[in-house]
Amino acid sequence: MTNVVEVHGLTKRYGDLGAVNDVSLQVRAGEVFGFLGPNGAGKTTTLRMLLGLVSPTSGRALVLGRAPGHPESLRRIGSLVEGPGLYPYLTGRANLEIIARYAGVSRSAVAPALETVGLTDRAGDKFSKYSLGMKQRLGVAAALLKDPELVILDEPTNGLDPQGMRDMRALVQSLGREGRTVILSSHLMSEVQAICSRVAVIDRGRVVADASVEELRGQSDLEVTAHPRDVARRTLEALPEVLSVRDADGGLVVDVPTRHTAAVASALVGAGVALTGLRRTERELEDIFFDLTNHDTIPEALSSRRAS
Repeated sequence: MTNVVEVHGLTKRYGDLGAVNDVSLQVRAGEVFGFLGPNGAGKTTTLRMLLGLVSPTSGRALVLGRAPGHPESLRRIGSLVEGPGLYPYLTGRANLEIIARYAGVSRSAVAPALETVGLTDRAGDKFSKYSLGMKQRLGVAAALLKDPELVILDEPTNGLDPQGMRDMRALVQSLGREGRTVILSSHLMSEVQAICSRVAVIDRGRVVADASVEELRGQSDLEVTAHPRDVARRTLEALPEVLSVRDADGGLVVDVPTRHTAAVASALVGAGVALTGLRRTERELEDIFFDLTNHDTIPEALSSRRAS
């Protein structure tokens, strides 16, 4: 699969402050890529370097096969970084028409962009009258005017209420379904888990993990409630597919690959065990995030997945 973005050893220092330190990552064509990290971790600085808005201290990057900020690649990129900077006294439509003119895009692109973000009915209102959620959506509409191959969105749900967050998630998902490549920067784990196929976690300017959401969350455990429990445990421990069994909350937690779930249930029933509960549990991305950004330790299994 073609890489839309390739970053190698990207570093940005402001005097003695290291904002971004030796970041390496790849973003593949057609994926929704999550850039996850605490506030101040270096997400926005990295995205600004990819757009050519900030020059790196060292390292290199290619965006759509060109150096960051190259006119040929910028024509194929739409972005919303650090909120939309639009004219408050103009309407939403007028703001987009000005952006379209500067971008060399036909005014005919304005109406579809407004429709995509659900602002057609409010396009004649002044930007100053928009709610924060509407302003964010208009910023995304501006990013879509050029019909971009790559869309970069920096914290697009910042400050939104629950309904606004839901609407923005649906919008980003629709961009992915259209085949666009999306880089979504966020500090909200639930947002990234719901939208993104792959994630890079950045902390203190360094990438501490780069993997699919499924890989980061890891193998799910199997929770078993069965009686008598001692018989169930002996039966499970005798199965070659089972890696471990431990007691938890009146039941048993079994480390066994998902594909062997039916075999486990069959073995328990065959051993005369009364099986009253069987369910898979997965770690939430939030738990992984806090493990990764714990400054005392980084889990070895996840730190080994750092981009190189």
